Amino acid sequence: MKRLSLFTLLFALTFSIGTNAQSTDLLTLEQLIPGGNEYRNYVPRIPVNYLWSGNSLIETENDSVWIYRNPAKLREKSFLFSYEDIRAKINEDQGKVTSITFSSDGSSAVRFYTGNGVGVFDYYKKIVTVYFSYPESSDNHILSPDNELLAYTKGNNLFLMDKNGIEKQITNDVCEDILNGQSVHRNEFGINSGIFWSPESNKVAFYRMDESMVTSYPIVDMSARVAELKPQKYPMAGMTSHQVTVGVYDIDIDQVNFLETGEPDDHYLTNISWSPDGEHIYIAELNREQNHMRLNRYNSTSGDLEEMLFDEKHTKYVEPLNPILFVKSNKDQFIWQSNRDGYNHLYLYNTSGELIKQLTSGEWEVIDIIGFDNSGSNLYFISTNPNPIERHIHSVNLKNGKITQHSSFPGTHSATLSLSGRYLIDRLSAHDNPGQLSLIDTRNQKSDLLSFSKNPFEGYNVPSVEIGIIKAADGESDLYYRLVKPADFDETKKYPVAVYVYGGPHSQMVNNRWRYGSGGWELYMAQKGYLVFVMDNRGTAYRGFEFESVTHRQLGVEEAKDQLKGVEFLKSLPYVDSNKMGIHGWSYGGFMTINMLIRYPDLFKVGVAGGPVTDWRYYEVMYGERYMDMPQENPEGYEESSLLNKVDRLKSRLLIIHGDEDPTVVMQHSNQFIRACIKEGVHPDFFIYPGHGHNMTGADRVHLHEHITRYFDDFIYTD
Repeated sequence: MKRLSLFTLLFALTFSIGTNAQSTDLLTLEQLIPGGNEYRNYVPRIPVNYLWSGNSLIETENDSVWIYRNPAKLREKSFLFSYEDIRAKINEDQGKVTSITFSSDGSSAVRFYTGNGVGVFDYYKKIVTVYFSYPESSDNHILSPDNELLAYTKGNNLFLMDKNGIEKQITNDVCEDILNGQSVHRNEFGINSGIFWSPESNKVAFYRMDESMVTSYPIVDMSARVAELKPQKYPMAGMTSHQVTVGVYDIDIDQVNFLETGEPDDHYLTNISWSPDGEHIYIAELNREQNHMRLNRYNSTSGDLEEMLFDEKHTKYVEPLNPILFVKSNKDQFIWQSNRDGYNHLYLYNTSGELIKQLTSGEWEVIDIIGFDNSGSNLYFISTNPNPIERHIHSVNLKNGKITQHSSFPGTHSATLSLSGRYLIDRLSAHDNPGQLSLIDTRNQKSDLLSFSKNPFEGYNVPSVEIGIIKAADGESDLYYRLVKPADFDETKKYPVAVYVYGGPHSQMVNNRWRYGSGGWELYMAQKGYLVFVMDNRGTAYRGFEFESVTHRQLGVEEAKDQLKGVEFLKSLPYVDSNKMGIHGWSYGGFMTINMLIRYPDLFKVGVAGGPVTDWRYYEVMYGERYMDMPQENPEGYEESSLLNKVDRLKSRLLIIHGDEDPTVVMQHSNQFIRACIKEGVHPDFFIYPGHGHNMTGADRVHLHEHITRYFDDFIYTD
């Protein structure tokens, strides 16, 4: 049984006492929506943060940094330095220190970041050993592992700067359609960077993307005196895509070589990783059809393809999301993540491409890797075991395969590991817990509470949130939902309903975190007397490949069947007014909102669709073709998934909202839907947010949710 410290008991007592006295005041959108002028006061915040410096526990609070050299002795800490100590060592015009990171090996070198640069502070010597001021108009800054060089981009080229401030241009592409050192493939396949330092800091790999053959999409900036064109390369499904190669700059010989990735040119180069000795680069290469992945090893000096280690195929799709991870202290073995058995699990390989063993298995998924202990014997990870709406900390022994669970409190856990692997910093959030940090001893799972967040709604009589399970349309799969009820809920009354929907891949809306993941708009609507219902249909994530891929080649079909089951469940509840139901969603949820209105035209009185996909032929190549194949390969599926050919079924009041500079779901989607409605004599409403992209930000986001709410109120009660 897990032992509870006195601090843990005090936390529980404090939290329970804090929720007794209740105010009758209602929370406003300014308090509940990001961008609101009081929003920051109503978000859970853990006041004291903890991180690792080797095996020492670091505590940061406001400007001060403390160290526990022995985590077993939490009463013994020493002051290390303050952010002001760092700021005093750099020029005032560099701005305030915004964040710090400690070295994993426990050295005294601390990286610090300001609004204008990055540097290294030695907390023993109390000096800044190096500081890089970001050059004007530069982006994508990546510091080398030895802290001696800064890689970055300016315009479409890659640059390096040494610690003396001397800049060197690495690439010299003049054509603006050729980009170096930037993220590629529209950030699919887990890609979030275009620069990759070698372990020894003597080489840097980078993406080079040629978009010259891709159609330019005409986004227009309406804020100029005369509207200005801001064209964006946007490869739509079935059309010509960009071409990507990988370059390697060798600093010692001042030379760039490109890896011989070969033909065809429109494949996907994903999940780049270096070997520990820096001699090899590994790439998960995926064909355009996204059904065949090859893990290839290249010589980082010559660029030659040395070997294909293994491949993975699937009749639907293969989606590599994580680079290989070399086993600590063993340069001949690495970890590969794959859902080849139906769930994302860990596999141990050698560098010859031979599978040594599958390390994890079962009807649950590995979500994230925390890291190895110092010996490399045990690998720590986050998974959905034993509950798909929770996240727990586990470790697996690479030799005997034993799996140990290190977290026991229900909820959503994440963690960082000390160098030795003896201790974990565990961050937990649960439906009744806004957040806490604990120290776990991995030998006996003893947990000591370090810091916790107060309930940001303390003193308010807020709506309740409950969860449950219903069966999917297939009669077998369990679907999780949450239901938000007014604080003064009376089961003898009838309530209008707002269904909030997303329903697309890589999503999970319902999970055991603070208030079951319920957002500010849901709370606000429940305050106004609505029931708010959210459900994860088949096609969403973390439930296995079959659960997610059931939508392949027919997006919107099976999801709608499941959402219908959710509505039928709502209508079975005696306190639901089935004549006063509305639905709202954004992006994929915008697509699902309109999809539900036209597939089941008698269910909802009102719908609000934000940034909706209305025809997958207008969506981008990588995402669209993974789930739908090309339009020329799957014309029936595209027709069935399109909303444009079904507008004559629309009976409900519908408001479509779009940012006029949306680079993700381009406004052509909404325009074509409106055009189809005009042709059929249908009358939806349309609202544009000028200057905004795929999401509204700042104060306009508050305006957005007020506008959505008004539309519900205006039409949900009309006869």
